Amino acid sequence: MWEKLESLDARYEELSAEMARPEIAGNFELLRQRIREQKSLEDVVLANRAYKKTEGQLVGARQLVEESADPELITLARAELAELSETLEGQAEELKRLLLPKDPNDDRDVIVEIRAAAGGEEAALFAADLFRMYTRYAERRRWTYEVASANETGIQGFREVIFEVHGQGAYSRLKYESGVHRVQRVPETEAQGRIHTSTASVAVLPEVDEVDIEINKEEIREDVFHSG
Repeated sequence: MWEKLESLDARYEELSAEMARPEIAGNFELLRQRIREQKSLEDVVLANRAYKKTEGQLVGARQLVEESADPELITLARAELAELSETLEGQAEELKRLLLPKDPNDDRDVIVEIRAAAGGEEAALFAADLFRMYTRYAERRRWTYEVASANETGIQGFREVIFEVHGQGAYSRLKYESGVHRVQRVPETEAQGRIHTSTASVAVLPEVDEVDIEINKEEIREDVFHSG
């Protein structure tokens, strides 16, 4: 695993050097290919560098515990050692996850469909909450989104809303949101303060490439029917 991580880091730096070369920088298609490849490596390379940084801090804290004569300093170093060990373990798991084979659709843009389900008007409000949550998340990641269609209610809810999200890795980040979401709360429409359960369904679909279809006229059959 570690050898693979080192080779990916080396390739990441190699791509940076290639993009600085005039013959690459001046060729849009070659430059675009390098940028895309480097972007695909970015998460795992940065995670590996963060792991190494934590590992170095862990060595320093351990050395301080072993060599220091100051009891107070040793206590602080031991606390830091425990915290760093936990962080390092989490970073190692994240690296293993990032090294898993990628879904070929991970870098695609997505179409998100949100539909209110059980719960009436409150379900429509919940669907609107989900829409705002996903679009704000997209904005924080510097993605763009575009509403394709929306069926609104009179109280700022959605019976259905379909929107597109455009950005690097959008499908990889959002694909696990597909399914039925449930909320239990006192609805804005509830006058007596009772807790209601509402649900909304979310579908996340990768956008597909446009394909030109040619239909041979010789393969078309026309049938004409007349009523008796």
